[in-house]
Amino acid sequence: MIQDADQIVRDTIVQADICIVGGGPAGITLAIELAKTGRSIVLLESGDIGPSDDAQALNTGEVVDEALHSPPDRYRQRRLGGGTSIWGGRCVPFDPIDFEARAWMDHSGWPIGYADVAQYYPAANALCEAGEYEYDARLASPGGMRPVLRGFAPRHFEVNGIERFSCPTNFGARYQTRLRAAANVRVLLRATVTQLRASSDGTRIERVDVRNGKDHGFSVVARQFVLAMGGIETPRLLLTSDDVHARGVGNANDLVGRFYMCHIAGTIGRLQVLGPPDSVWHGYDVAADGTYCRRRISLRADVQAEYGLGNAVFRLHHPRITDPGHRTGPLSAIYLAQNFISYEYAKRLVSDQPARATDWLRHGLNAVTDPFATLRFLSHWLRDRTLAERKFPSVIIRPRTNLFSLDFHAEQTPSHDSRIGLASATDRFGNRQVRVDWRYSRQDVETVERSFELLRADLADQAIGRLTLAPDEPDIETVVRRDGAYGGHHIGTARMASSASSGVVDADAKVFGVNNLFIAGSAVFPTSSQANPTLTIVAMALRLAEHLGRAEAWVPSVATTRNSAMVN
Repeated sequence: MIQDADQIVRDTIVQADICIVGGGPAGITLAIELAKTGRSIVLLESGDIGPSDDAQALNTGEVVDEALHSPPDRYRQRRLGGGTSIWGGRCVPFDPIDFEARAWMDHSGWPIGYADVAQYYPAANALCEAGEYEYDARLASPGGMRPVLRGFAPRHFEVNGIERFSCPTNFGARYQTRLRAAANVRVLLRATVTQLRASSDGTRIERVDVRNGKDHGFSVVARQFVLAMGGIETPRLLLTSDDVHARGVGNANDLVGRFYMCHIAGTIGRLQVLGPPDSVWHGYDVAADGTYCRRRISLRADVQAEYGLGNAVFRLHHPRITDPGHRTGPLSAIYLAQNFISYEYAKRLVSDQPARATDWLRHGLNAVTDPFATLRFLSHWLRDRTLAERKFPSVIIRPRTNLFSLDFHAEQTPSHDSRIGLASATDRFGNRQVRVDWRYSRQDVETVERSFELLRADLADQAIGRLTLAPDEPDIETVVRRDGAYGGHHIGTARMASSASSGVVDADAKVFGVNNLFIAGSAVFPTSSQANPTLTIVAMALRLAEHLGRAEAWVPSVATTRNSAMVN
């Protein structure tokens, strides 16, 4: 059942076995998996089926350094489906090294291993609709995928790993029918949780306070609660709920909201490929099942250990759009149309640096002198992206010269001082807004810096290409600061650990000291890997659903004398 919470009578108590807060990929995965257990499920989603200005306004907050991090109401979506309503669909599993305690990386190491998560990846891949669970380029498509650079056999990198792409699947739209059909699942839209109400001894959550779109309050009482609200909103609710836990739920050791990571990511350098044009393939291959797949150049685990680096990958990319020197009509057409591109994509495609009048003129000249390529690109985009059910994943344009840039996507080192906290301003329900203080470290810069130099050397040693920084890139840190935190990846703010002294949740994602409160999503990731988080978010949600389905995960229910509305 899916219901508008505005229909709930003021002061009603809704009861269920399990209450899930948040209707993104983690919350929806939990709901459809736990529905199989026969237990009653309530899923509370602050937004609606589609976008809502009122709901989205609740994401407003402040950023300490706006040059490094997007406003907190960008990328995050308060609607059924959460971030999957706008994501690009990139699916990549974490690597085994990501789960290890690495001597060269402070605060690394998960209390679970790669194998504990890997068993759930195939099912997660299916839920994300990313095709077969096969991430080896030699096996992912008939005859193997084309090499990025023909003949390139680097000493420091792996070139057979790939990323697969979802449709991209909006979990809210895709699984709405399944949620409606489940007799034991009740989804309440426009239902914003404002407080977690703990028992007097603080060892369990007795209920959550909820406000609907009419600002009327009601409560949900459950045996188990799961927060699946994302890496920014989850710590906000934990910190705001401070009536019994004076520093916030789960925050006895001041760890909630800390270790906030995104990814160190952006576009860097100039790669002049020395071979003929057909020696380069920076586009997508199509697997037998129709899934778009793409190779990536990945820093090997032994090299990470040798040089003390985080995990990192590179992808070949078209020249930076802002530089009209690429002389490529489609790229200049994108530059000229940047005001019509959504914020989330324009921030990556087009630099936010102010343009000179001469740049606009030169881009206009490119578009005019390369009209057929521009028309071919627009036709392809309309057919394969706008109208297609399985959408072409991104802008792939072969430059008129054999000149490329590189996309980089690197692991961020966990830092105690990078955090999500509370601002002084409040939302319409009286709760304090978020305060984002995202920080990068010297090790983050060194991961990109050394990886870039190793790739430059490998390319030069084999006479494959010349890799340099671009003219407006005096050093790697300038690039890291220019692109800042990767907007939609909010990681680590309720980290998983072996003890309460080093984390917020245990290996089962249960909040330390609170017997019936669990957290789903990338907030629990102790480290960020090089990979986009969605596939692992879904895999971890499947793992949590299995745990919650076991009898030993259950604690005694709490009786209430107040009137209640039971979930059927």
